Amino acid sequence: MSQNTPAPSTAARNPGFRPRVTVAVVVEDQGRYLLVEELIGGKPVYNQPAGHLDPDESLIDAACRETLEETGCEVEPYALVGIYQLDVRGRHFVRFTFAARLLRQHADRELDDGILRAVWLDRESLAASGRLRSSMVLRSIDDFQSGRRIALDLLAHL
Repeated sequence: MSQNTPAPSTAARNPGFRPRVTVAVVVEDQGRYLLVEELIGGKPVYNQPAGHLDPDESLIDAACRETLEETGCEVEPYALVGIYQLDVRGRHFVRFTFAARLLRQHADRELDDGILRAVWLDRESLAASGRLRSSMVLRSIDDFQSGRRIALDLLAHL
């Protein structure tokens, strides 16, 4: 291969490569963050309300749906906090994380399977718990706390 010839792409080397597109929300209230406690591999871990994009669904609609399903909370995303890539055991994730306002909470709503409960924790308690689903959980909160906000008009659902 010459110096000017690019290396084959990941897709060319692995035709089965399909990144998973996910969404998450950061909802803050008086220094505490809305999180879900869920079972992963039989162990309880903390994560932002998050999940996969469904067919024909916008990223923002997916973020609102996942938050309602996992926490019983209706939210209004107002900014993008970040776009994160993560490889976990051979699976590639691209996660769009939104800053969102809490509109209302439905305490009687049944939560998704695998979700133990919705909780509000401050960053320090979350970090000290040692029970993060992934590194994206604290990174999203840190980016939110640093003031990172990207206008939602960057996204276009065509």
